[in-house]
Amino acid sequence: MKLPIAVSVPHAGLRIPPEAAADCQLTREQILKDSDEGAAEIYDLREEVAEFITTDVARAIVDLNRPPDDRRPDGVVKTHTIWNEPVYHAPLSEHVIDTLLDKYYHPYHARLSSLAGGGLLFAVDCHTMVAEAPPIGPDPGTKRPEVCLGNARGRSFPEAWTALLDQAFQEAFAGFRVTLNDPFVGGYITQAHGKEMPWVQIEISRSAFLPRCEIRGRVLRALQNACREINVCL
Repeated sequence: MKLPIAVSVPHAGLRIPPEAAADCQLTREQILKDSDEGAAEIYDLREEVAEFITTDVARAIVDLNRPPDDRRPDGVVKTHTIWNEPVYHAPLSEHVIDTLLDKYYHPYHARLSSLAGGGLLFAVDCHTMVAEAPPIGPDPGTKRPEVCLGNARGRSFPEAWTALLDQAFQEAFAGFRVTLNDPFVGGYITQAHGKEMPWVQIEISRSAFLPRCEIRGRVLRALQNACREINVCL
């Protein structure tokens, strides 16, 4: 039986859409480095959960975890990667930016909004994070934990459920560091769609602390245990 949750994986894509391809100057390696490397393998839970949402579009081109009006260099349609590398030979036109948002950003968020009221227990926005924070981030140069859970400081996910989820991840990742809202409290997806239904963010370190297949198994076990305990509380 599938878990009654949704899983969103917004940063696993590597494709440069045709609207941006001619102007993009990033190499394949730079695109991969800016993505959530490993997320496609770790969070491939489409057979285990009720709803699975992802994209093949590269985060370096359209960042689905940003507000639609975020025009910072590391905003929704980026000018620079998280490593402060320029994405384009020349700035994109407003027409191209609007086209990218209309074709790739807004449909993704419409799908997430459609989950509310669908009988799901909660939704999870799934990411990987570099082991040492990049120049653009809340914690530049800081060594990060193996797992970080984010509930927008209690605004996107009930605190009682957060305690159960945290316990499930502490047990599944025993011997490794699991934090709450440090360094990530949950991005735009968690905070915006957390107003519609319960959402929580998961960040897994890209350090080679475990094989990805084992991390996937531990994440799944933690989610299974959390769902069981939360259901008991209902």
